[in-house]
Amino acid sequence: MLDLKFINDNQERVSEMMENRGLKADLVAEFVELDEKRRDILYEVEQLRHRRNVASDKIGQLKRAGEDAEDMIAEMKDVSARIKELEDELKDVEEDLTEVRLNIPNMYHQDVPVGEDEEDNELIRKWGEPPKFDFDFKAHWDLAEDLKIMDFDRGTKVAGARFTFLRGMGARLERALINFMLDYHRENHGYEEMFPPFIANDASMQGTGQLPKFAHDMFKLENHELYLIPTAEVPVTNFYQDEILPAEELPQYFTAYSACFRAEAGSHGRDTRGIIRQHQFNKVEMVKFVEPETSYEELEKITKDAEDILQALELPYRVVRLCSGDLTFSSAMTYDLEVWLPAYETYREISSCSNFEDYQARRAGIRYRPEPEASARYLHTLNGSGLAIGRTLAAILENYQQPDGSVLIPEVLQDYLGGRQVIEPPK
Repeated sequence: MLDLKFINDNQERVSEMMENRGLKADLVAEFVELDEKRRDILYEVEQLRHRRNVASDKIGQLKRAGEDAEDMIAEMKDVSARIKELEDELKDVEEDLTEVRLNIPNMYHQDVPVGEDEEDNELIRKWGEPPKFDFDFKAHWDLAEDLKIMDFDRGTKVAGARFTFLRGMGARLERALINFMLDYHRENHGYEEMFPPFIANDASMQGTGQLPKFAHDMFKLENHELYLIPTAEVPVTNFYQDEILPAEELPQYFTAYSACFRAEAGSHGRDTRGIIRQHQFNKVEMVKFVEPETSYEELEKITKDAEDILQALELPYRVVRLCSGDLTFSSAMTYDLEVWLPAYETYREISSCSNFEDYQARRAGIRYRPEPEASARYLHTLNGSGLAIGRTLAAILENYQQPDGSVLIPEVLQDYLGGRQVIEPPK
C-alpha cells in the first residue's frame, strides 16, 4: 500500500493517478477525512493523558499532605473513561483508514503512458515472424480435439464451464513445458526453484494486493479464511512476510510452478472456446526480492528472462508497456509479452512482468536492513510469468500445425518427450 504520509503530502498526485487508472478518486477525500479524524482523536487523547498524569502527581501530593483528593480522583475516573472511549474510537478509525489505503492502487512510474485501455499500450519491440500458412489452418481447440489431446465437453461435465481435460500427448506436452521452463530459469537465469502451497490465507492475499479489492475474482474455501491461489506470486512473495532480510542476501530470485485458480468475474462471453481463459490453469512464475535502487534494472532482466523462453520455443511475440488504464492494481510498471495466435489473427498476452516497487512489501511487511546498524527499509518486489503454460500450449499447436493436421514439437521440448518430434492425428 502507499505510505500514509505520502498520500497526505501528495493528494493531488494520488487523485490524478487514480483517475488515469480509470478509477474514482473519492477514496483520497475519504482518506483525508479519516486521517484528520485520527489526528484529532490522538491530540485529544494526548491532552487527556497529560492532564491525568499531572493530576496523578497532584493527588499524590494531596494524600501525602493529608488533604482530601476525592473530587480530583473522581474527576480522573471520568478522564480515564473518556480516554478508553477515544481509544476504542481510534481503533475503529484506524481500521477504516487501513481499509481505504488497501483500496488505493500503487503509483505508476513516470514512464508509464497515460491511457484508457490496451489500445493505448506502448509497443516496445517484436521478435519473430508470424507463420504464413498455405492451407486452411485451425484454431487450437479444433486441432486439440482432432488430435484427441484435449476434451472440453468432459471437462465441463465434470467441473463446469472453462475447465478442460488434457489427455495423452496434451498432458505430456503440458508437463514438458512446465519442466522445461523451470529448468531453463534455474539453469540459465539463476532462479531458485520452489514448490509453494496452492492455498493462501487472508494476510497473504492482502500482501500481494488480491484482497480486499479482488475477492470476487478468487475461489474461497467454504468455512475457511483460505483461498485457492490465482498465481504462485501470492505464496512466493509472502514467503518473507513480516521478515527483515540483511542486504547481503539480496537480490533473491525464485521460480515456481503452480496450478492457478481464477473466477474470471466480468469475463463472461470472452474467450469461451479453447484454453486461453480457464478457471484452472498451470503457470511457471518468477519472483524477485531486490533493493530499491536496482528494481528497474531487474524489471528489464525479468522481462528478458520470459522472452528467452519464447525465443527458445521459437514463438513470435511482441513486448508492450501497459498504459495507466491497463496497469494492474499493485504494479508501478508492467511489460506484457504477447504471443502470436493465428486463430485470433493477433497477439495475446502470455506473460506479465511487473515492478511493484515497495507497494507489496509495505502490505506484507517485507523489509531489509541496508547496514547492520541501519534502520530497516521496505525492499522492492517483482514478478513475471515465465510462462502461462496453457497459452504456451495453445500457441505451439497453432503456430506449429502442419497441412496433414499434425503438430511439430519445438526442438527444445523433444528431449522432455522421449525424442518425440511430432503429434499426429490418431489413425
